[in-house]
Amino acid sequence: MPKPASEHDFLEQCFDDLFPMFRSITGPGIEQSIEYLTQFMPLVLEKVPSGSKVFDWTTPREWHCQRARLWGPNGALICDTDINNLQVVNYSTPIDRDVSLEELKQHLHHLPDLPTAIPYVTSYYKENWGFCISNDVYESLSNGTYRVLIEAKFIDGGVPFASCVLPGESEKEVLLSSYLCHPSLANNELSGPLALLSLYRRLSSWKKRRYTYRFLVNPETIGSLCFIHRYQDHLNKFLVGGLILTCVGGPAERLRYKASRRGDTIMDELMFALSEGKEGCGISLEYQNFDPTSGSDERQYCAPGFNYPMGQISRTVYGEYDGYHNSLDDKQFMGIDSLLNSVDAIERVLTVFEISGYPVNQSPFGEPQLGKRNLYPSMNSQSTRDKSDDMTIDSRTKLNRILTLLNMGDGLNRMRVVADACHCSVEELRYTVEELEEQGLLKLEVRS
Repeated sequence: MPKPASEHDFLEQCFDDLFPMFRSITGPGIEQSIEYLTQFMPLVLEKVPSGSKVFDWTTPREWHCQRARLWGPNGALICDTDINNLQVVNYSTPIDRDVSLEELKQHLHHLPDLPTAIPYVTSYYKENWGFCISNDVYESLSNGTYRVLIEAKFIDGGVPFASCVLPGESEKEVLLSSYLCHPSLANNELSGPLALLSLYRRLSSWKKRRYTYRFLVNPETIGSLCFIHRYQDHLNKFLVGGLILTCVGGPAERLRYKASRRGDTIMDELMFALSEGKEGCGISLEYQNFDPTSGSDERQYCAPGFNYPMGQISRTVYGEYDGYHNSLDDKQFMGIDSLLNSVDAIERVLTVFEISGYPVNQSPFGEPQLGKRNLYPSMNSQSTRDKSDDMTIDSRTKLNRILTLLNMGDGLNRMRVVADACHCSVEELRYTVEELEEQGLLKLEVRS
């Protein structure tokens, strides 16, 4: 790929390259898509072999579909996955024979309320075959004999997933994940992996990372279960927070955060504060409690046996727009600019999350001497209390924040609680925290 002129152009080129790949939960399409992303982030591909027991699931055989076509009685081509790979039911069994219209209709999927849209339909765990067509085409079908040809096979292979890590000062880990298994869908497929890619590039350039960040792409549901199954001990020890990225494009004006099952993690607390307008980050956010009846891979991470501190972030939410799981979900609907707005907001959230842990006073026996560290006005008078000494807050406010941080820094109070006591946002405490850290007076502990 030639070097793009901007982040917008880079993501648009990635979208155009990835969109036509014939993806499923296994097989060449998803592995080709992962290989493409490895040009820009050092993803390492892993596979859980077909037939493996993964908690209550058994991993399926790989689906390799070369091409699927449907011809009408007059020989006209009605469906062809070389033209649109949504036109076959994903994971269809192979078939090559003639059928009547009556039999064919039992294997056709269409959307009467969206006459021009081609639906996305899957049958991963039950053998079946079928085609997906627009309702307009469906209504035009005439009696006669139809030729169906689905050139597909199932082989022993495995369920793939891929991850890479940006190390931080702490081994404690933040997991950023998205699924990569839907063919030819934009907001409900590529927006998540593209946002993940953009975040990897941005976080790579951070001068300091308190946490270690893991970036993960996997097929939805079975892929996240395979990852958890293989990395459960690691997650139990190191995972302190994370986000599932899904549907982060589209026209919605604000992001939506779906909380973890716990509802009281550091990320939950931060997102709730943002939704209440307490953080002043310029991020418009809707907060939603955890709901196991819909969503994405957060449902697996938040299963009661794991109960990991994983939330989900989205913009134009699955199931709430006409193009959900059909061909109307295209690049124009997703919007590269909308995707970048989401990336901007998520990066801003992560910068606040970085200092949202538990402050611990490193000199807790009495107040430390601030004057010798240039943290206390050299003359305690009205003029020094009112004078701005850091171009942001007056010296009295800064001193109050220092004293409050040190006094509440007993390892029991999250930074959000301290910020409330200081009548400011966590983000506004950043520079004070960093100054105290530089002086060896404060340490931030990171926990789930």
